[in-house]
Amino acid sequence: MTVTIRPLAAPDETQWRGLWAAYLAFYDTTVPDEVYETTFLRLLDPGCPVQHAFVAEVPAGQLVGLVHMIAHPHNWRIEDVVYLQDLFVAPEARGTGVGRALIEAVYAAADANGTPSVYWLTQDFNAEARRLYDRVATLTPFIKYQR
Repeated sequence: MTVTIRPLAAPDETQWRGLWAAYLAFYDTTVPDEVYETTFLRLLDPGCPVQHAFVAEVPAGQLVGLVHMIAHPHNWRIEDVVYLQDLFVAPEARGTGVGRALIEAVYAAADANGTPSVYWLTQDFNAEARRLYDRVATLTPFIKYQR
């Protein structure tokens, strides 16, 4: 499968929304329309430099994946770190290298920005994705708590 990884663009909104909705459904959650609209605008806004997104596009113009990233300060480092918040590949494109290519795009963007530390969370039952993550990153022993 020939795939192009590129920054999210304004004409992508409908396809991006569909992919992100599928991602959220995988985690048994939804967000209101206002969150879709606000997030999309932030991801495109040059005045919001900490949030970014890449999409995976096949030659026919169809989007088959997305990744969202957020750069933020870290008290243990001088440079910022990058949180890879959402990664989703459409079922028909899984196993073709799209997920790895999206992660590598985040790594490249982080390196270019001088923020080489990239981290993310996943649920323990996400075995398919974890097989990829085990090849491209190091599993840490941290446990997440949330209010």
